[in-house]
Amino acid sequence: MQIINLVGFMHSFLIEKIRARRAKIGIIGLGYVGLPLAIEFCKTGFEVIGFDIDEGKIEILKRGKSYIKHIEDAKIAQILPKFRPSSNFSELSNVDCIIICVPTPLNKYREPDMSYVFSTGEVIAKYLKKGQLVVLESTTYPGTTDEDLKSILEKSGLKAGEDFYLAFSPEREDPGNKEFTTSKIPKVVGGYTQKCLEVAKTLYEQVFIKVVPVSSTKVAEAVKLLENIYRAVNIALVNELKMLFDRMGIDIWEVIEAAKTKPFGFHAFYPGPGLGGHCIPIDPFYLTWKAREYDFHTRFIELAGEINTFMPYYVVQKTVEALNEKGKSIKNARILVLGLAYKKDVDDARESPSFVIIDLLMEKGAIVDYNDPYVQLPLYTRKYRLEKDSIKLTPENLSSYDCVIILTDHSVYDPDFIVKHARLIIDTRNLIKDANKYPEKVVRA
Repeated sequence: MQIINLVGFMHSFLIEKIRARRAKIGIIGLGYVGLPLAIEFCKTGFEVIGFDIDEGKIEILKRGKSYIKHIEDAKIAQILPKFRPSSNFSELSNVDCIIICVPTPLNKYREPDMSYVFSTGEVIAKYLKKGQLVVLESTTYPGTTDEDLKSILEKSGLKAGEDFYLAFSPEREDPGNKEFTTSKIPKVVGGYTQKCLEVAKTLYEQVFIKVVPVSSTKVAEAVKLLENIYRAVNIALVNELKMLFDRMGIDIWEVIEAAKTKPFGFHAFYPGPGLGGHCIPIDPFYLTWKAREYDFHTRFIELAGEINTFMPYYVVQKTVEALNEKGKSIKNARILVLGLAYKKDVDDARESPSFVIIDLLMEKGAIVDYNDPYVQLPLYTRKYRLEKDSIKLTPENLSSYDCVIILTDHSVYDPDFIVKHARLIIDTRNLIKDANKYPEKVVRA
């Protein structure tokens, strides 16, 4: 009876502390997910400690500056009275709620790399105390939270659902989206137990316009996977149709524009040079990997992955053919790539197909430069190191290249200016809307 009363007391105490905005929040990982989340909690009156192993990021934030394009410096400066960046993880023992926002990439075998989540769990376990809430937001396979992470955290000697609360709530960040910012996106949450759910739900209700509770952490984990698999499969569909319609002499972009006039039963997806970002190229394969445990072959997911992975090769093939038409070999051809970011108007280059395309072009002997006004150098990813400077878009520079490849349709790119000065354009994003007017100069790919 005493144990039940103690559990009930901790549960009620934490919920009341959260509702009164007296709970202290710890957010681990201050990237494209963790930093916006920290801002929202601070704006609603919570005190937040932001944890990251990158000392460079910590110092930038302490100065009231931002390192993410769509987050202005002013937003960081405004929250500093409530926000304290830190690389001292022992301070986890001083917070009431811990939210994990670390990367979950794939390894070279396209299998989940859970090292960031699991190592974070090991650190938390060192400082975990009774009555704390731990929420994982990093996208992962069903079972990560209530099986893998739970077992790591319980090395502390504390029990999930009794001594501390455990939940999963998938991040739904869309960098650069001005309509659906962090707090305006409904928040799905699942708890290890009902009390875990109640605490996590109460926490997110203080920040998000709507909280959607589900029956378990596994359901919450599966929600995020479904969202991104839906997008990956539909993008693969239009990418495949783009290649087919190209052979048939049909403009896929015109087809999509006409199809989306149907007011029901159709949602427009758009082709491109491949998939990029922190979700769509990666998340579906988390389920593919987990499905093997159940002797299940995820054919739709893997087929979509094959098509989307092939797109950079298709772009390079179209480039080679277009240069050949001009009597120019790909070897020693001077090529300018426009855009390293995975989508328009952001500085996020994670998993961008631009890097694959640049590599493939260089393997064929091309001399490749790039322009991207948003991606800062030097840029080091798990696979690529980029130290070249961005080429300025001047009439002289554009006209000096044998070919210009549009890989990201940033709003700052003026299609008329590019068409006027470039010799040959490979457009993968439909930036040149009236491309049919320039059949000798513009190639869709």
